[in-house]
Amino acid sequence: MRRTSSLLQRLYHSVVRPAGRIVLDLLGLVPALIAGAGVFLIAAGLLYYTQPTASPSPTPDVAPSTPAAQYSVPAIASIPVIGPSGSASASVATRITIPALGIDLPIIPSPPNEQFPMCNAAEFLILGDKPLGYPGLDQATYLYAHARVNMFLPLLTQSETRNGAAMIGMWVEVYTNDDQRHVYQITQVIRHVSGSAALATAANATTDQLWLQTSEGPYETSTKLQVVAEPVGVIAATQAAAHPAGKGNVCPDAPICNSKTSSGCRR
Repeated sequence: MRRTSSLLQRLYHSVVRPAGRIVLDLLGLVPALIAGAGVFLIAAGLLYYTQPTASPSPTPDVAPSTPAAQYSVPAIASIPVIGPSGSASASVATRITIPALGIDLPIIPSPPNEQFPMCNAAEFLILGDKPLGYPGLDQATYLYAHARVNMFLPLLTQSETRNGAAMIGMWVEVYTNDDQRHVYQITQVIRHVSGSAALATAANATTDQLWLQTSEGPYETSTKLQVVAEPVGVIAATQAAAHPAGKGNVCPDAPICNSKTSSGCRR
């Protein structure tokens, strides 16, 4: 009985309580959206997530047995990019949380000449002069991070069970620098993606979407995992919540820089 009580308490704090918090916040959106065409979708999403959900697998306390991939983003030179570019006045992503999986990371721009992705941060992809890190625009927001402890490892772990079915319906929160919290709901898990085709759909999106990516193996050529989420609503956030202190760091096992202009590598 004591063990059952402990399990229920952990379930409450890791899944039910975070979901309930977001639901209560989103309920504040309903009066303002009654006249809008999207009110039915928002209400349906709220009702869906108040149903019992499966408890996610716990995040391992140790690093994976295989090293994280050296590169998290496949080659993108051949991808034709269409659609609007992010403007200077748009709201840039600063933080991502997935309460049910314990993910909470600052978001930084993908630096130029990146040789190795940063640790302890998610990065938003920049395709040419088009940054995919502006939630709310008619384009995708594309975030990637290593499959490591305290990063995107829970996404990879969940995807390996029933192709990630337990992630469908989970909330994802993306904070922006104008103190807003964009709430998305996971709708799709795509495994074993390879080559530049991995980015083509997201790069050419013409509606607000959220794409998350991490590596499935230890090499540059390893396949990628993509998780797709659709927008639910936008909630005001505090300045402290939207401006995390962390900005990521060079990974301790990152390769030695091969040029003076390389980033994310050890010098």
